[in-house]
Amino acid sequence: MALRAALGELARFYRRNGYVRRQNAQRVSAEGFQVYKKGDEVRFTAESHGELRTIRRLLKRAGFRPGHPFVKGRGFRQPVYGRAEVARFLQLIGE
Repeated sequence: MALRAALGELARFYRRNGYVRRQNAQRVSAEGFQVYKKGDEVRFTAESHGELRTIRRLLKRAGFRPGHPFVKGRGFRQPVYGRAEVARFLQLIGE
């Protein structure tokens, strides 16, 4: 699968019900980075183990390093961490 096809599928998953979490600058300045360690991340939502495997495979093919997936609600979340990675992903999918 070519890079363009992998990015197209990732964009489809992201637009379906993915989202970006941004670091809260006020909390970082108030609590300090040692206490508030959350940073920017893209989160993909998978409805099954099969979808989660597909998302992870597509991320790796597109040159991203997927974080550890976790369960939230009735689905799975697949994060990609880092401000630079978030910016690169959004640029690649045209957002």
